[in-house]
Amino acid sequence: MRRQHSIFMEESHRGRTFLLGLGTVVLLILAGLFTWNLALNHTVTYEKEYVTIAGLPDALENFSILHLSDLNGAYLGENHAALRKVLDGKSPSCVVLSGNMVGPEGNAEAVLALAEILPPGTPVLLLPGDDDPALYASQAHASLSPYAPWAARLQEAGIVILDEPYAITKGKYTVWFIPESLYSLDVESSRAAWQAQLDALTAIPGDLTPDQAAQKRSAAYQVERLTRIAETLATIKSTDVQIMVTHMPLTKEYVTATRAAEAENKVPAMRRVSLVLAGGYCGGQWRIPGVGAVWAPELGFFPEDHLLQGLSYVGGVWQHISPGLSVSPSYPLLPIRLFNSPVTTLIVLTGSIR
Repeated sequence: MRRQHSIFMEESHRGRTFLLGLGTVVLLILAGLFTWNLALNHTVTYEKEYVTIAGLPDALENFSILHLSDLNGAYLGENHAALRKVLDGKSPSCVVLSGNMVGPEGNAEAVLALAEILPPGTPVLLLPGDDDPALYASQAHASLSPYAPWAARLQEAGIVILDEPYAITKGKYTVWFIPESLYSLDVESSRAAWQAQLDALTAIPGDLTPDQAAQKRSAAYQVERLTRIAETLATIKSTDVQIMVTHMPLTKEYVTATRAAEAENKVPAMRRVSLVLAGGYCGGQWRIPGVGAVWAPELGFFPEDHLLQGLSYVGGVWQHISPGLSVSPSYPLLPIRLFNSPVTTLIVLTGSIR
């Protein structure tokens, strides 16, 4: 009986030793993965993509766009040290920030610090995203600007809020950056609706409340903005390059249906767009090396990568989806980037096939 008890004790001891060793190995693996992922999250990747545009004028050859998205008010290292490291010496023709840059809290500071990294005079265009605060002020605030405080601060620093078409001209040729919403907007109907609101506020007898005064300024500004948009759209030529900027990527079905519904002679039109710049998905946020994203909103589990990030041909138009710089509130159960480095992408326009 004593020998049986000894054998049992030895086997039990070996079992505990094995489990302890296995647990140690697992902890070491997890610690290694954590360290690796931490290093990835603090290392910004720089990518370059060439987009071929048939008939691109020589004056626009190598026109470059630094495409960023989804910073969500975060810093990449102290004062963006990780971004500074990768963008040092880069001189793009312009920078496009395709949404969710300030995040739900409207943190303009992180975007302002990013803009300071760029060469002076570089146009920086920002399209608000779904998780950014409202762009326009509907209540009284500390400024007479029709824009929300976060947007007004960016404008004061020279950042262009892309709520109107924006042109960059090289020689005789123009590259237009146009928000996706303007391609489907009925400008005249929208202007009439804002004019009616302005007329109603103007007709109120006596002094307006602070909020009513803010609403009146906003309505007056929208009438002016839509007037400018109508005038600008009328100047766009068929020979100009049109780049559409959207926060969420366009689907093949949407692009195909929109192109089919457009008149042949329409100039600001989906069929004349050379490139779409989008963001929104942060590359899936959690990724498995060699496999891809685990899950993405609306796309489900293990979506195809071209739906989340990178350059692809969608319904007859090039679309680049930025993998993003930080995390998105759209992934509430996945609050960090996992095996998914922040990415900056330089888009280079060319007339040659590469």
